[in-house]
Amino acid sequence: MKIALYCRVSKSDESQDPVNQLNPLRDYARALGGEITQEYVDMSSGSNGDRKEFLKMFEDADRRKFDLLLIWSLDRLSREGISNTLGYIERLRKNGVALRSLQESWVDTNDGPGEVMIAVLAWVAKQERKRIVERTKAGLERARKEGKRLGRPAGKKDSKPRRKSGYLLRYHQG
Repeated sequence: MKIALYCRVSKSDESQDPVNQLNPLRDYARALGGEITQEYVDMSSGSNGDRKEFLKMFEDADRRKFDLLLIWSLDRLSREGISNTLGYIERLRKNGVALRSLQESWVDTNDGPGEVMIAVLAWVAKQERKRIVERTKAGLERARKEGKRLGRPAGKKDSKPRRKSGYLLRYHQG
């Protein structure tokens, strides 16, 4: 069985490392007895599907380059809500690609009741995204009211180089 891994971290700085998802996913794939043929990693928000590696993963699914897509959790795949998430899953299914989640064993598209759980989890992921946005806005508003200057100090540049938004690890050896 050919297996692809997809993981996503929200920040492109070094505060979140995709290897924290990749290593357990690699172990899971080995336990299933499959061969990892592709690894897709995005470092961006899950609030929309316009992610470089996410799109590449679907192109490869359309070409049937893998049989199973392993994800850390459903919210790593998408935080766009029920309709979009189910649309992504249906696209995989039409291409003969199954989906499994490491953290949510009930997310398995080979299982009928799993579809109901996927819909619920997609809704929860979207609600969590809304709460994150609300908390961020509330924090910024409080800071403004306290007279704090927001944003990068004038004339200063980042000390660390920025990473690209996504990259592809092919044919992992290990």
